[in-house]
Amino acid sequence: MTAFDEARVTGPTPDQQQYLTFVLGTETYAIGILHIKEILECGPMTVVPMMPPFVRGVINLRGAVVPVIDLSVRFGRGTTELTRRSCVIILEVGGAAQQVIGIIVDAVNEVLEIPPSDVEPVPSFGAQIRSDFIAGMGKTALSGQSDERFVILLAIDNVLSVDELAAIEQGSAS
Repeated sequence: MTAFDEARVTGPTPDQQQYLTFVLGTETYAIGILHIKEILECGPMTVVPMMPPFVRGVINLRGAVVPVIDLSVRFGRGTTELTRRSCVIILEVGGAAQQVIGIIVDAVNEVLEIPPSDVEPVPSFGAQIRSDFIAGMGKTALSGQSDERFVILLAIDNVLSVDELAAIEQGSAS
C-alpha cells in the first residue's frame, strides 16, 4: 500500500490535514486528499472542439467521460509540457453535486500531514495565481529537504468551480 492509498484509508485526524503535493512549473502545490480519486499516468486525450484553452481534452475513465484541465493554463500561464513525470490527478469537486475532473500536473510528490497550526493565511501580495484559488500556505519540510518551506494549499472547489468553468466556456463559445 502506498502512502497515498494509506492516507485515503486512514483519513485525516481532527488535528491534522493530509494533502497530496505536486509540482507545477517551479512551485509546489497541495490538494486535500479527500478530493482525490486517483492519479493516472498522462495518456492520450480526445480534444473537444471549441473548448476554452485550459480544457486540454477528455479521457475515458472506466466508461465515464472526464474533462482534463491544464492547471497551468487555468492559472494564466503557458501550456504544460507533457513529460514522463506528468500526471493526471482525478478529483471530485463541487460539494453536493460532485463532478469528476482531471488536472494535468508536472509531477506528483507525496502525501503530507500539515496541522492547521502550520497553515498561514493567504498572502495579500506576491501570489502568481488568483487569491481565491489559495486556501492557505502550509509550512512544511518536503522529503529530502531540511529547511522549512511553504506549500500553496489550493482551494480546489474555487480553482475548478463547475459554475465558473461553465460560464467561461459559454463566454468563449459566443
